[in-house]
Amino acid sequence: MNKTNTNVWYKVLKILFLVIIAIYTVFPLYVMLLGGFKTLQQLRADLLGLPRPFQFETFLKILNPSTSTFWRSFFNSFIIMAGTVFFDVLLSCLTGFTFARIKFFGREFLYNYFLLGLLFPLAVAILPMYLQMRDIGLLDTYLGIILPQAAFNLAFHTMLTRSFFEQIPMDLEEAATIDGCSKFGFLVRMVIPLSKPIITTIAVLTLVASWNQFLLPLLVLNDETKYTLPLGVMQYQGQYATDWARVLCYLTLCTIPAIIFYVLAQKEIVAGLTAGAVKE
Repeated sequence: MNKTNTNVWYKVLKILFLVIIAIYTVFPLYVMLLGGFKTLQQLRADLLGLPRPFQFETFLKILNPSTSTFWRSFFNSFIIMAGTVFFDVLLSCLTGFTFARIKFFGREFLYNYFLLGLLFPLAVAILPMYLQMRDIGLLDTYLGIILPQAAFNLAFHTMLTRSFFEQIPMDLEEAATIDGCSKFGFLVRMVIPLSKPIITTIAVLTLVASWNQFLLPLLVLNDETKYTLPLGVMQYQGQYATDWARVLCYLTLCTIPAIIFYVLAQKEIVAGLTAGAVKE
């Protein structure tokens, strides 16, 4: 009986803990979503309650190109996101394949040295990186955001691709070599098609991180016509007042694409992080 009671209490506490985590995670989304359908007066009167009535004018104004810069910022974010995903996936596959399938002197030492990039977050390197980008003329450009984002993701994503590529059977590579396939040909024709889960995982993680990036665009961009969506929200913040209804509405519209991307690819993400590439 004591063991049974212990198991019951353990399950109850586990469920309670998960419920608390879920509420903690969903609550900001709840406030953000409902806040977009309220006026500023409704927000001040009742932050957590349902809108009475629901207001759609704020969404229409933000989506109207003549009254808002939303679509211009959306285009900027999309270009930066697509470029970051392209460079990150390409370089991660090349470096991961090199460390996983090509033997050379000092490979493990170089790989471990490469992983030191995990210890240096973007905020730590922001000042020297800014000075370097200024010297080579990357300020106020898309590449000034794309290249650093891809570089700071590369160490972690190389670790993922290497682990995944190592699980591809050597028999496949030997058969491809006998047929006259080069290392690069084996990567393109065999490894990448078999590695769809991990490539999708890297792409979605990079996509969401780039879409929500605020610090790097704030540092690099001075031209307001190149502002990304996270920077666009600043247009509703003044020196003495903030239009929180428009801010929450704007944030809701910014969040929807990232959520859609993640939901559509969640199965591939789980497969990429938990499963092997091919079973022998």
